[in-house]
Amino acid sequence: MPATPPRSPARPPQRRPRPPEPRRAQRPPVRRKRPRWAMRAATTLSVVVLASAGIGHAVVTSLDAGIARVDPFKDMKNRPQPGHGMNVLLVGTDGRDKIDERERRKYRLGGAPCHCTDTIMIVHISADRERASVVSLPRDSYADLPEHVDETTGAHHGAHPIKINAAYAEGGPQLTVRTVENMTHVKIDHYLEVDFTSFMKTVDVLGGVQICTTAPMKDSYSGLDLPAGTHTLMGGEALQYVRARHVDGASDLGRMKRQQRFLAALIDRATSSGVLMNPLRFRDVTRAVLGSVRADKGFGTDELLDLGRAMRNFSPSSSEFTTVPIGRIGYVVKGIGSTLKWDPAKSGKLFQALRDDKPLAVKRPPRTPPVLVDVAPQTIRVQVANGTGTDGLARRVDAALAATGFATTRQPVTADDHGVRQTVILYDPRWDRSAKTLQAALPGSELRAVRGQGPVMKVVAGSDSPSVRKVKAQVPEPAPGEDAVMRGDEAVCRGNV
Repeated sequence: MPATPPRSPARPPQRRPRPPEPRRAQRPPVRRKRPRWAMRAATTLSVVVLASAGIGHAVVTSLDAGIARVDPFKDMKNRPQPGHGMNVLLVGTDGRDKIDERERRKYRLGGAPCHCTDTIMIVHISADRERASVVSLPRDSYADLPEHVDETTGAHHGAHPIKINAAYAEGGPQLTVRTVENMTHVKIDHYLEVDFTSFMKTVDVLGGVQICTTAPMKDSYSGLDLPAGTHTLMGGEALQYVRARHVDGASDLGRMKRQQRFLAALIDRATSSGVLMNPLRFRDVTRAVLGSVRADKGFGTDELLDLGRAMRNFSPSSSEFTTVPIGRIGYVVKGIGSTLKWDPAKSGKLFQALRDDKPLAVKRPPRTPPVLVDVAPQTIRVQVANGTGTDGLARRVDAALAATGFATTRQPVTADDHGVRQTVILYDPRWDRSAKTLQAALPGSELRAVRGQGPVMKVVAGSDSPSVRKVKAQVPEPAPGEDAVMRGDEAVCRGNV
């Protein structure tokens, strides 16, 4: 192991790196994002976190020496003013040179890579190192590429519109950083780049990552084929999961939400797997990552140590994920095709929050998570009847079910029998899955099949005064254009599928 290099005299003595007290690392960093983006992000940030988990300065120095370097900030002028905290641009490329032909066929990675960014995200680390905010920039985002000079040919290119992922193909890391800064007005402090290879290897050495889904997921393009349930995905399968764009109608927006869920699950896995305190596993993970990671020259040993120590207490609950708000889906540009146009007001507010080092989501009080179900309550029609002599019972149950998302009639009725004790759900056997979803929202209720009942369920409220709890279908992603912020712990499987 190489000797520890001397510290620079300019650095205050109190910052001298030394192994921390042995303790269980509770919170990993925010990793690079995804295979495409989830992977890359996860992989790269895992380096950051693992590198500083008490393994020692000499090991981290050797890690630093193995990272390929780029200069994404060369000759850049008129940059945004620095904000508070630190902003890392995580870029995932479609590099696959080190993946053998058999695995390329198995995981549908055929064809030549486009040498463009498959994933772009900004990871903001708060100044107090207590929070990580991850903002995904869709690869199909409409972007105005700034004028630039091709470093290879010397040709001058004027400003012109593109999809944001093409900035890398035209001008590499530097033009990518310039484009992101011009669009967001957020100053990028560090640049990290990962490809498919490191993602797959990192997931494998972690022993896989657990994801859950209540509905089957199948994508003929990526080869993803998962039944409903909980799954531990290894490297190749995980890559299929985060690359899938055709499991629903949301395309790239849906894929980004799955990548965010995967990243949260990867953070959870790294935290609970003992990687941070196990030198051998740490070594395996870093070896898997180093072959494909590139970083700016300023991101060195000291940054790895300082950032890693600060991020040790991260967990899924201290991270938040969102996608830049979209104003127009399918914005067609001549010569480019269909793009995603950002919502100027909402995206401006989001990036201002990053500059001001503010949380992206309003702090919510602790709440009981909704029960995951197979059928979205919005698709289930319900008629509520009062089966007791208690005035207003049916109206209360109807209102509670409507607030949970069920399509109630909003016109409760009185049942013929006023002596119902246990709440009953009358349903047509053809809609049994919907009936089970409704029963999940009415704990303690009885299911009673009635042939010919039709698609409208009937709830007869009994003297047990039924309470209504929240349920939701775990869909792969929200509706197109939705810009909700998701906390990391909301995306981790908790054994309720």
